[in-house]
Amino acid sequence: MIDAARYPLLARIESPADLRQLSEAQLQDVADELRAYLIESVASSGGHFGAGLGVVELTVALHWLFDTPHDRLVWDVGHQCYPHKILTGRRDRITTIKKKDGLAPFPRREESEYDTFGVGHSSTSISAALGMAIANQRRGDMRKIVAVIGDGAMTAGMAFEAMNHGGDVEPEMLVVLNDNGMSISENVGALTKMLARLLANRTLNSWRERAKRAIPRQSFMGRFFKRWEEHAKGMFMPSTLFEELGFHYTGPIDGHDMDALVAAMKTVKDLPGPQLLHVITTKGKGYAPAENAQIDYHAVGPFDPQAGVVKKAAGKITYTQVFGDWLCDMAAADERLYGITPAMREGSGLVRFSREYPQRYFDVAIAEQHAVTLAAGMACEDAKPVVAIYSTFLQRAYDQAIHDVALQNLDVLFAVDRGGVVGPDGDTHSGSFDLSYLRCLPNMVVMAPADENECRAMLSTGFKHQGPAAVRYPRGNGPGVVIHADLETLPIGKAELRRRGHGLALLSFGAMLAPAAELAAELDATLVNMRFVKPLDEAMILELAKTHEAIVTFEDNAVAGGAGSGVAECLAAHGIVLPILHLGLPDKFLEHGSREEVLSMAGLDLPSMRRAILARFPQLAQRTTANG
Repeated sequence: MIDAARYPLLARIESPADLRQLSEAQLQDVADELRAYLIESVASSGGHFGAGLGVVELTVALHWLFDTPHDRLVWDVGHQCYPHKILTGRRDRITTIKKKDGLAPFPRREESEYDTFGVGHSSTSISAALGMAIANQRRGDMRKIVAVIGDGAMTAGMAFEAMNHGGDVEPEMLVVLNDNGMSISENVGALTKMLARLLANRTLNSWRERAKRAIPRQSFMGRFFKRWEEHAKGMFMPSTLFEELGFHYTGPIDGHDMDALVAAMKTVKDLPGPQLLHVITTKGKGYAPAENAQIDYHAVGPFDPQAGVVKKAAGKITYTQVFGDWLCDMAAADERLYGITPAMREGSGLVRFSREYPQRYFDVAIAEQHAVTLAAGMACEDAKPVVAIYSTFLQRAYDQAIHDVALQNLDVLFAVDRGGVVGPDGDTHSGSFDLSYLRCLPNMVVMAPADENECRAMLSTGFKHQGPAAVRYPRGNGPGVVIHADLETLPIGKAELRRRGHGLALLSFGAMLAPAAELAAELDATLVNMRFVKPLDEAMILELAKTHEAIVTFEDNAVAGGAGSGVAECLAAHGIVLPILHLGLPDKFLEHGSREEVLSMAGLDLPSMRRAILARFPQLAQRTTANG
């Protein structure tokens, strides 16, 4: 429970209705308490940090001025939303965030009526808010609709698609652009430079807004000023972009000056038509270590607020590090290699590559579709592009993967990080579907490594293959095998027999090999590390079908359409009828928790898989008992 002595105002706020009982003069005090409480809470439990600190004043002002949840507040980039959750009835549960049975890490409609739209990926807020505005206004409901977009989300094409449409239908809605110059790492691109020029022209903007308020809009002078303003802005102000799209631009406003922020919001709140309020904030505001190291403090584990985050001693190498090292080694060996990431330099392991090969490194901002087609264009000119991307973000560029890469059989390698269960980030970030959506693409080679060295070898295999290929690997550490320094390749489509047994054949894809090996030893079963999801080692599968009573497949991907389905399709194509059990992710979205907890919920922990196998093949239990 919150300490009312330390947080006297925040302790009184169980919902935004309580916040609206306070005076405008008290809002900064609420913001100060909220920021201190957020620092204390995230320090004790971990979670997304810097982005929330940057929107404290903005969150307080929005919930104070607008009648939420009747008025719709749509957030973008959900890691901004911890202050929003605290003010909307979830204050005392904020330390449960990202934990099993705790609060979701992002806005979630099932969790609260104040979470008007579920958010996991970025750049969706304007589209969603526009849809809400159109639906409500067509039936005569003129409630306020506000979209808050920030943390680099404005760099995505979807945001501009929504603004292009919104400027045409002219809804009554407000877009708040929270401009902090960051996504996870620094924002990049021409839009970022434009916003910086807007900030540099703050004095001219301030004069413009004062003049507009002083002159009635419908008067002769008002109409003259508006026409002059449009010409003058074209010469001096980059805000023309937003207004040409049909959104009336206001700003930039200091997002940490509560008086200025509230005054600006009061001005735009009741203006007709689509409005855009440009707010300048600092990621990590109010906690000096986070302000000075914004990338490091994007998301944190538990830490001591007095000491700050202490970097952990190096442990086992992660799959992401395996990729990052391989990328630099292969770049040294082949000058045709280019590395591409959609705003995930740190997350996807490209920091070293960006420093050592800056002319061959491309961060395209939050633009997954562009990243894939950019790679396709490079491949047309004999380059060898590598797209480093999370499984959940590759979903956003699926059409490009099909039409621009696979259909044209182009040399693009997808390094697909966070495949399978990711744990605390929950269902929006889980890589549950990549084996299903990749293996159905003609021309695509799909690989899933069982360990770190195999991951490196598969990356080399995919890179040297003539055509599209994907290497899909999990978050976190591997089993700790020795990694070879060379750039050896694997024979495409060849599985690896790990153990010869009897009765059952266990076919493991990717990270599930370790538990499958334990079960193979217990049950005296044959174990195969399949390695390739596509093409499958059909010769191995057919040989096992002749010599075994049944097959069990293992994967941390959706069973529906996954690697195990490929095995069943192979048997069916050859007219072989054989009992087969598929162990993988169930046909539902999985809740957040630790990776181990989520695997257990999915039935992919060792005891659950053992029970499933013995229930499906009870004769094995009898043999095990007899042999024991």
